[in-house]
Amino acid sequence: MRILLAEDEREMSNALVAILKNSHYSVDAVYNGEDAYDYLDTGLYDAAILDIMMPKMDGITVLKKIRAAGNDVPILMLTAKSEIDDKVTGLDAGADDYLTKPFAMKELLARLRAISRRQGEVADIELSFSNIRLNCSTYTLSSDGGSLRLANKEFQMLEMLMKNPGQIISPDQFMDKIWGYDSDTESNVVWVYISYLRKKLTQVDANVAIRAARGIGYRLEEKAND
Repeated sequence: MRILLAEDEREMSNALVAILKNSHYSVDAVYNGEDAYDYLDTGLYDAAILDIMMPKMDGITVLKKIRAAGNDVPILMLTAKSEIDDKVTGLDAGADDYLTKPFAMKELLARLRAISRRQGEVADIELSFSNIRLNCSTYTLSSDGGSLRLANKEFQMLEMLMKNPGQIISPDQFMDKIWGYDSDTESNVVWVYISYLRKKLTQVDANVAIRAARGIGYRLEEKAND
């Protein structure tokens, strides 16, 4: 899952980014409301954590604008305010949940899982295609021929392919969704990870293959029977 974190306190933002990445989330951090809106407007994120008190545009305004634009990304509001009226305002504006500072990191992660679950993007489901299964909680790829655990970005790429079997996904789509559209990483990293995934599919005796559409992208297909 790719998370947008909008928190203007740099020290807290850095700590949250580290914890989220350690919990296998991909994270982009911004520090003001205008950037938060611009990033969310790309539609690349599976969930967002928004602080209410931010420069340039407050979190409630960001929330109202993206909801008005039809963006239903799950959003957890994060703020030092604890008054009931503030919570009601955030929830009425379209927030999925509300967490008051200070908070326990375990609670933040639990609430993030909960709002994702309500949107059907939780990491405790299992995807399947042909004879392979992908456990989105343990990152385990399995079939009757064996099982193995995928690295974070391997998992995210295979997840995209399995959610869109037969559909071509371009390197740019992989880069935007997994590395972030403003990443400095070279796009040839996609080919490297595709190579890793092909080897692991072979290891579990998968009846599927990642096919390349030259100059366009990659798609997951069931192997033809001999």
